[in-house]
Amino acid sequence: MGMDVVTIRGVIARRLREEARKLDLSPEEYVRAALELLEGTREELERGNVRQAAEKVWGAAALALRAYALWREGRRLASHGELWEYKSTLADEWGGWVRVAFQQASSMHVCFYEGWCDRGDVEEALKSVRRLVEEISRRVGQTE
Repeated sequence: MGMDVVTIRGVIARRLREEARKLDLSPEEYVRAALELLEGTREELERGNVRQAAEKVWGAAALALRAYALWREGRRLASHGELWEYKSTLADEWGGWVRVAFQQASSMHVCFYEGWCDRGDVEEALKSVRRLVEEISRRVGQTE
């Protein structure tokens, strides 16, 4: 059974994101959502939707970091600033590759809005972000 994908932009998308942040999701649910976004990235690239793919890469990284902070510390990361800060905590513990993966993810967020990146940019970012999501998934106990 296939799932329909709906793209929502603008004020409605912003409100939905705000409401989603208020939901009481478990770390495992965040990780599952991050893994699903990574799958969606590949599908978007196959359709030629580079901007949608880029935003899914960003979303996967953000959800994974939120999952780990919640799992490890009971902390809910709500803003981009908190994600950037927490990324540094993980980079200090796991190595500089975390910083690079997050920077690539962040550039994908910019790409979604500006449309500057191409398929190759998204594919490279996807590799780094997949490593980050899979490492967090392994630690949180949601290996696929």
